[in-house]
Amino acid sequence: MTEQQAAGMAAAPLAEARVSPAWEQAATTAGRHWGLHLFNGAVMLLIGIGVLVWPGASLLVVSWLFAITLLVNGIVSILRSIADSDASGGRRVLYGLLGALSLLAGVLCLRSPLQTLAAIALLIGSWWIVSGVLTLIGAVSGSTEGSRAWAAVLGVLSVIAGFVVLLQPGISLVALQFTLGIALIILGIVVMVEAVRTRNQPA
Repeated sequence: MTEQQAAGMAAAPLAEARVSPAWEQAATTAGRHWGLHLFNGAVMLLIGIGVLVWPGASLLVVSWLFAITLLVNGIVSILRSIADSDASGGRRVLYGLLGALSLLAGVLCLRSPLQTLAAIALLIGSWWIVSGVLTLIGAVSGSTEGSRAWAAVLGVLSVIAGFVVLLQPGISLVALQFTLGIALIILGIVVMVEAVRTRNQPA
């Protein structure tokens, strides 16, 4: 057996590996369902309220709560990129990029070595600015699903929230909790309203 034949036999299983049609169909159905986006907004809203009312929440608790919102948002965005098979490539890339960055930021929030107040504040602020800018770019270019105006509002709010956090270099845990809670509540409401608005649109 030649080296080329051996290499071909080794690569064959990889070439034949495909995503299960059942899984792909499930991901597509979930990604297109308005309820998934409503759930994403509800998670933001509830965690925002939780951050505000949790008495004496530690930095570990705050980082874990924010990580949950990032991980849920990342999964939802990736499902949207899979579901939009008939959409433009720009929209799918946008959702895929937002999802990947959200998952990465969520994992970083869970890492113990990074759980200092300055690091978490930097991560939260940077994530909101990056995601807000990407959302605004999508709204301007028409690469977002649904209303471009709602996408622009969501992007602007994210950027503002990010700058509010980053422009306070000596931010206290209480101030970070307050900013995080208020921002998540507002963003959650916007996402939920857009989900319901999309649901009520005629097919």
